[in-house]
Amino acid sequence: MIQEPFAIGGSPLHQTDPRLKIILATAYSFLVAVLQGFPALLTALVLSIGLAAVARLDSRALFRRLGLANGLILFLWILLPFTFPGKPLASIGPFALSLEGVRFCAQITLKSNAIILALIALVATSPIATLGYALHRLHVPAKMVLLLLLTYRYLFVLEQEYERLARAMRMRGFRPQTSLHTYRTYAYLVGMLFVRASARAERVHQAMLCRGFTGRFRTLKTFTLARRDWIWPFAAGCAMSGLIMLEWTTGWN
Repeated sequence: MIQEPFAIGGSPLHQTDPRLKIILATAYSFLVAVLQGFPALLTALVLSIGLAAVARLDSRALFRRLGLANGLILFLWILLPFTFPGKPLASIGPFALSLEGVRFCAQITLKSNAIILALIALVATSPIATLGYALHRLHVPAKMVLLLLLTYRYLFVLEQEYERLARAMRMRGFRPQTSLHTYRTYAYLVGMLFVRASARAERVHQAMLCRGFTGRFRTLKTFTLARRDWIWPFAAGCAMSGLIMLEWTTGWN
């Protein structure tokens, strides 16, 4: 099941209007993605760590997610420094380590961690259902919001369906091995899962139409910007202006 370990809490970020958090997270992520200078990137990483501290996130869950992301980045560190063209920095056997490759990997690492920390602190501190309603209020296309909410709702059902099929396979004596029979059985399992998901989606759609569904969710939930919420756009504006100035003055150094 999808866990939302950061969605519940009493920090200032948990109480901030989710529309505001989505806008700030988007703007900050785009800005960090285009930064090139290491002083600006390091500052962005420190700012993101500060956001995570303000959000009072569960450190164990936070490090677990960062570990997953950095596990993928580790593959870049294994490949890019040896394949990226540039000035040789060192040699390991027949392979030359390029300075530009190491710099590129370091930039990706800093950007990725800064953006992930900011997204977790700003976006993951609201439940997904609330984010869906907030996106709707921000005039994101209704079909995209509907797709997000229905996907989130029925991922749990698909997981239960998968568990039921896998249990039936085990009761019939199936034991996974590295063999063609195992691969074929898993292919049948995935195919059956898609067939059942399609049939269930059709039934759910018919049931929703019978209840008067017109293609959009109605909600009584309203969002109101409190006076304390305005401190975040001000702080974010100052922080992002500082990053731009730092990038402008220091560049690649």
